[in-house]
Amino acid sequence: MKVFITGGAGYIGGTVARILLAAGHEVAIYDNFRHSTRMTIPPGAKLFEGDLQDTDRLRQALSDGGAHYDGVMHFAGLIEVGQSVTEPELYFHNNIAGTISLIEAMVATRHGRLIFSSSAAVYGEPLKTPIVEDAATIPTNPYGETKLEIERMLRWSAGAHGLRYAALRYFNVAGAIPGYGESHEPETHIIPLILDAALGLRENIAIFGKDYPTRDGTCLRDYVHVEDLTRAHLLALDAINKNDPGPAGLIYNLGNGQGFTVKEMVDSARRVTGAAIPTVSKPRRAGDPAVLLADSGKIKKELGWEPKFDSIDAIMASAWEWHKVRRRRA
Repeated sequence: MKVFITGGAGYIGGTVARILLAAGHEVAIYDNFRHSTRMTIPPGAKLFEGDLQDTDRLRQALSDGGAHYDGVMHFAGLIEVGQSVTEPELYFHNNIAGTISLIEAMVATRHGRLIFSSSAAVYGEPLKTPIVEDAATIPTNPYGETKLEIERMLRWSAGAHGLRYAALRYFNVAGAIPGYGESHEPETHIIPLILDAALGLRENIAIFGKDYPTRDGTCLRDYVHVEDLTRAHLLALDAINKNDPGPAGLIYNLGNGQGFTVKEMVDSARRVTGAAIPTVSKPRRAGDPAVLLADSGKIKKELGWEPKFDSIDAIMASAWEWHKVRRRRA
């Protein structure tokens, strides 16, 4: 199988690329390296450097040498909730306009299979949890709004051009595979931040808000291991290659179904690493829902997906092994 991956130099896209290559598939990566480096490109992947809004460059990459791909996996985009609140225009410009460009390039080169990296942020503050796919979609931040708008764009593009797509609504992606894991610059994600504190690279961990309606007052989130997420992408691509889901596409939640608070995440890291990991309390961040917990029963029933990493300590331990290696390389 041949797969074209946008954002393939990042954490999730790079992990998917590595797992695909290890399984004998062909991979092409398209990335502008705004938040990554060429060093993260896995051996064996074909690389196209370019911006997602450069439609001509995308068309060239998708048709290079007469190539045709079995599917496009779209991971490229800005992802920071806090930044999206302070700079919403940046997120609408990058995420939505970039995806329009990708769709135009796919239509022009007759590529009709797309797996989209969506988000649980489309739901906003849920009326009840666990969240099912037909729950109300009322984003509380511009990041989630861009993901929801892209899903709507895909529906219309499917009706107009016969595009087959799946939108996978991730909850919190975490963990690592041997030799590759999560690292951003600047870092804002909770597990890398906690493990940096365990390694002595930062003094403490900030906990934003301690008065949420959860069991200990801190935000509660659902965590899915990046390897489990990769298998979901492959199952979704196989499903849309076999059957046309129509304009509605395939919409699936990806989560573990188990929620953990920020304080519980810190406690897990303390168990796994043996480090003290000091914390400090700070005010709530704008746009942060109190609870995001997935009901992933639909993808389990329809595609047979089952997460293998079913405990937060197992997810944390895989990330810890990667961060120790990353520290030695630094």
